[in-house]
Amino acid sequence: MEDSADAIALRAAAVLRARLAPSLRRCVNATGVILHTGLGRAPLSWAAQQALSEVAAGYSNVQADLGSGERMPREAHVEQLLREITGAEATVVVNNNAAATVLVLNTLAASRQVIVSRGEMVEIGGAFRIPDIIALSGCRLAEVGCTNRTHLRDYHRAISPDTALLLAVHQSNYRITGFASQPALADLVALAHEHDLPCAHDLGSGALLDLAQFGLPHEPSVPDSLAAGADVVFFSGDKLLGGPQCGIILGKPALLDDMRSNSFYRTFRVDKLTLAALEATLRLFRDTSTLTDQHQVMRLLAAPLDAIRARAEALAGRLHEVCGDQAAVTLSPGESEIGGGSLAGHSLLTWVVVVRSQRISAGELASRLRLGDPPVFTRVHEDAAVIDPRTVLPGEDELIVSALGRIIAGPGSAT
Repeated sequence: MEDSADAIALRAAAVLRARLAPSLRRCVNATGVILHTGLGRAPLSWAAQQALSEVAAGYSNVQADLGSGERMPREAHVEQLLREITGAEATVVVNNNAAATVLVLNTLAASRQVIVSRGEMVEIGGAFRIPDIIALSGCRLAEVGCTNRTHLRDYHRAISPDTALLLAVHQSNYRITGFASQPALADLVALAHEHDLPCAHDLGSGALLDLAQFGLPHEPSVPDSLAAGADVVFFSGDKLLGGPQCGIILGKPALLDDMRSNSFYRTFRVDKLTLAALEATLRLFRDTSTLTDQHQVMRLLAAPLDAIRARAEALAGRLHEVCGDQAAVTLSPGESEIGGGSLAGHSLLTWVVVVRSQRISAGELASRLRLGDPPVFTRVHEDAAVIDPRTVLPGEDELIVSALGRIIAGPGSAT
């Protein structure tokens, strides 16, 4: 039987809407993965959103000193804040932590040897591997120790006239447990300085404070690394810092001045929008008592379990209303993930809403939710769509209700 003219018109309208819609769009993250790389990692604070809007609306003093009118390093907008928060002496900001790694290695150790523990041969998503990055940076890798145990004497034996740098790499996306050990960073720094060498710490996830206050396990922080004497510390801006994608390098002024003179710096440097969002995010760390109110990532990490359950119950109640007997909607305890290669092996208790349609498979339901307006991302488990309220931002609950109502019960049901 041929399609009716109305059906053809509806399909044509859907195709047209899809073609006119922007490709990069705001999505609802109901997966429970806080730093979801596919969904842009850290959701920005309201302050950062305002700063982006203000700076994007016209010209800005991204590289012009307001006092003298002269050219200035663009990191000046965040350098004082990072000094206050971390104790750093100088700052360089590039477009991600992979770029920071290349810039640090190429500046400090090009054509020379870099010593790294075998237990720190990190690989992260997108084929970033420490041995490959060292080679790309024009350096030579010297692996020391064993996968599970590396001793200070291993570094000492490997130091030669060709050695330019001791590199410590935080195992942010995996853990080696059991019969395992690594030298303390302070001891590695002392050994490097005995031989007139710099010691750099790739901290990766970039915690600016002790996360124990939010009930999370210990995570090495940027101030801790600098206090241990590391000459250079570098980390991501869009992970536990909760800001825009960037790579932040802190350390000794002379070393960072050399990095700004490196041709890679111009290739990797950030734009005005990144700096605007980063500055606004860093300002929130001046008063840690308000972080869980104003900082999106900290709020999601610290969300009380009883509050998540209450929200899940309310969401389930609304879904019962709009879906009726077309879907089974239940509550279940679950686990949220930190994501973004941070706090590996640690999950957060949560409550999830489990939706099973009577006529649509879980995979098809998840697909239709992603193709909606706005796109909604859920988990799929045991032929059910699983919604974790922890990562559903304020004001987005009704968007999920409307989307599921349209899909499961038909148009006009989500009221």
